[in-house]
Amino acid sequence: MDHKEGQYKVADLSQADAGRMRIEWAESRMPVLMKLREEYSQTKPFAGYKITGCLHVTKETAVLIETLQACGAEVAWSGCNPLSTNDEVAAALAEAGIQIYAWYGQNTEAFYWCIDRTIDKTPDTTLDDGADLIFRVHSAFPEKMADIIGGSEETTTGVHRLRAMAADGKLGYPVYAVNDAETKWDFDNVYGTGQSTLDGILRASSVLLAGKNFVVAGYGHCGRGVAMRAKGMGANVIVTEVKATAALKATLEGMRVMTMEEAARVGDIFVTATGMKDVIRGEHFITMKEGAIVCNTGHYDVELNLAELAELSTDARMIRDDNREYTLENGRKVYVLADGRLVNLAAAEGHPSEVMDMSFANQFQAHLALIKSHEAGEKLENTVIDLPEELDQEIAQMKLETMGLTLDRLTDEQIVYATDYSAGT
Repeated sequence: MDHKEGQYKVADLSQADAGRMRIEWAESRMPVLMKLREEYSQTKPFAGYKITGCLHVTKETAVLIETLQACGAEVAWSGCNPLSTNDEVAAALAEAGIQIYAWYGQNTEAFYWCIDRTIDKTPDTTLDDGADLIFRVHSAFPEKMADIIGGSEETTTGVHRLRAMAADGKLGYPVYAVNDAETKWDFDNVYGTGQSTLDGILRASSVLLAGKNFVVAGYGHCGRGVAMRAKGMGANVIVTEVKATAALKATLEGMRVMTMEEAARVGDIFVTATGMKDVIRGEHFITMKEGAIVCNTGHYDVELNLAELAELSTDARMIRDDNREYTLENGRKVYVLADGRLVNLAAAEGHPSEVMDMSFANQFQAHLALIKSHEAGEKLENTVIDLPEELDQEIAQMKLETMGLTLDRLTDEQIVYATDYSAGT
């Protein structure tokens, strides 16, 4: 473990060159964020500010980190999941002068130690994926909250936590819900999660998806993306849901809908994407068929009740990377990928760079908005804030331009017609 007091702690600094090549590859696939870097590195709007982040340490995240740095920020960073850090990328960031505390395979104590080190120097803004950094500031460093301008949150689970805190009057500073921007949730969550989840399953199992009964728990944006991609690979997709409208959408989009109790008996591959605890429990594991594969693509490792699975098992062994074989009391074997951690990052590389390009452009803009409000003397309410819709359109437009695509434009007459409430037949 390479450690420089007050600066970084990573697995192996000698991996920095390999990490740098990964980062350069991601840069070549993230033209919107690179355009923002080019534009704002001239004026350095983040100069004099410390931005502290807790987000998966991937090659895409590195592009965001180095964009913030190029635009003047002092950046400190930790990973937001014990199994999602790419050690090569972490080493490259440490070598580039980023205060980074992250390595693959942390225990819970190390995970929070890393977050705490990034808070030691009081942040001006925080950038989260899952709200662990924000919650840690509130619970362990409340004296620092008065000096924090605001924050941002990347994922659905974190936004849910923060809205609950705000509703309870416990949110200590304003936070932009980056996850709720259309150019985030309708692209990153759907296409990113869909592709990267299947990537993780295939890397950890190498199974054929065609013809399998593929069970997706949850038909929100992430679950829908997974179901769509599994269906495209020839799987027979089954969806379990607790929300009537979501189940109806799944049905009308060609998926079979049933309860987890029913699905457990027929499924070959299971993916949870709900954000809820105990989605697959002992009562489900015990009825699964021989060789069933189970994994999670939600942010926290609570969706699979692995404690109950262990109680029902006579043996467990890691049969290949990120693939643990459990032998049940009834003699059947069940395989759990990535120990229930989010399989797309623990067993693969996370979302493709092209969709993270837009998500991280939103993160950049959220922190730019926080700094501008602060410098203008504006006091934002301590609540969860949506990014403006026009910013969504601006980012989407930039993405289209990098793809060589152009849009039609309304004529003057059409613009008038759009607001002419007297027009009819």
